Amino acid sequence: MIDAHRFWLFFGAATLLAIAPGPGMLYVLARTLAGGRREGVLSSLGTFLGGLTHVLAAATGLSIVLATSAIAFALVKYAGAAYLIYLGVRMIISARTDKDQDTEF
Repeated sequence: MIDAHRFWLFFGAATLLAIAPGPGMLYVLARTLAGGRREGVLSSLGTFLGGLTHVLAAATGLSIVLATSAIAFALVKYAGAAYLIYLGVRMIISARTDKDQDTEF
């Protein structure tokens, strides 16, 4: 059963952390300045959903599992690294394709 006092304490701490300025806010600011309002709103939604996922994982106890299980933590860590590598390779290929299209004209 969920203790109401602890729930509200957790909820208050999560809210304070969510509204505090940090790297997410700088990211949204940079994307907004570079790409305009649409990219800023999409970046805001992305950071919101990422934060919400983290808070829900913490609330359900998934964070405790990752903190105590070395195998689970390593699995998540390597999956994240593979995803970042995939994004990097995709950006490199996209940049080369854009460069080749610019030189054809």
